[in-house]
Amino acid sequence: MDYLRVIFASVLLCASLLPEGECITGGKEAVPHSRPYMASLQLQGKHICGGFLVSSQWIMSAAHCFQDDTNFKVVLGAHSLSQAEDTKQTFDIAAFYNHPDFNTKNYDNDIVLVKLSSPVTETAAVKPLNFQRTTGNDPDTDASVDTAGWGSNHRGARPDKLQELTVPVISRFRCVNAYSSVEKVTKNMLCAAKSRMDTCDGDSGGPLLYQGIAVGITSNGVRSCGSSRSPGLYTIISHYDAWITSTMV
Repeated sequence: MDYLRVIFASVLLCASLLPEGECITGGKEAVPHSRPYMASLQLQGKHICGGFLVSSQWIMSAAHCFQDDTNFKVVLGAHSLSQAEDTKQTFDIAAFYNHPDFNTKNYDNDIVLVKLSSPVTETAAVKPLNFQRTTGNDPDTDASVDTAGWGSNHRGARPDKLQELTVPVISRFRCVNAYSSVEKVTKNMLCAAKSRMDTCDGDSGGPLLYQGIAVGITSNGVRSCGSSRSPGLYTIISHYDAWITSTMV
């Protein structure tokens, strides 16, 4: 996940040096534009964090991405970050709203809503994603969930093209125990990963999907992505239904 810790160094690494399927730590390249909700948050043309379109003018992402330089451009409709694609739409940010209880120490309430400078033009490559409400069913232990992003592999190298990954939800007991030394896991987080399969730097803000619905936001973890002992942490979206509704007006 993108803790903004090694971002600029890892961006410089060339994805062409990676074996196929070695980005997002154990993932594979997505079918181009098969995830039309994916957003790339960029500074000076460099991918920093992910996000996902949830309505014609709103992006959901991770609050920790908006702690330093927030002058992002939001790119939608991308598969390759570097190549010119007719499907791409680029926006300025009109406003962003970090959750008021976001905790910078343990990343509790790691959710931000981003209003784009104008509504998107919906196409086959740019479409909103439904997200979980309080009335929905969040995934149980061992349920398969999937995510995507342009984040690093376990060696810190970045891909140019969107990668995707399917992993199981980790039990709350294992999740809490994995981070017990730092008391990191809160009721607003879930764990999902398996050995050598995980999100990593640059994937933050992307969606975690269960049965085609966004149930989580890629948030944080440990420096060594893909560790079965310390699985990735995701913000549980359904816990913020009322705040999301009141903010997106």
